[in-house]
Amino acid sequence: MKIQESAENYLETIFMLKKDRGFVRSIDIAHELGFSKASVSVAMKSLREAGYAVVDEDGGISLTEKGLEVANRMYERHEVIANVLISLGVDSEIAYEDSCKIEHVISDTTFEKIKEYIEKVSAKD
Repeated sequence: MKIQESAENYLETIFMLKKDRGFVRSIDIAHELGFSKASVSVAMKSLREAGYAVVDEDGGISLTEKGLEVANRMYERHEVIANVLISLGVDSEIAYEDSCKIEHVISDTTFEKIKEYIEKVSAKD
């Protein structure tokens, strides 16, 4: 199933915040993405209804297995693409901004070929 880019961004953000802080609330997502709390609430409702996230009684947000799968995929793409761009001489801030855009449109096939190429080049070192 194809998930929308905005949902991928939310899931990846939840993943990264949880990894860094251990606890994620809607307000944390709003601050991280620069969105209003109301916008995040609407998005979270959609993510919960689609089975990607759950919210506990204290407002803590966690990803389901399904949500974690998408978040991990997006995070890996984000990191790999950014590191490739940085190795090509792109400033790290620009590389991470660009990788955030590229990670959503690149095909699985192309991404896998990039990873294979990196492994091949790394093995020569």
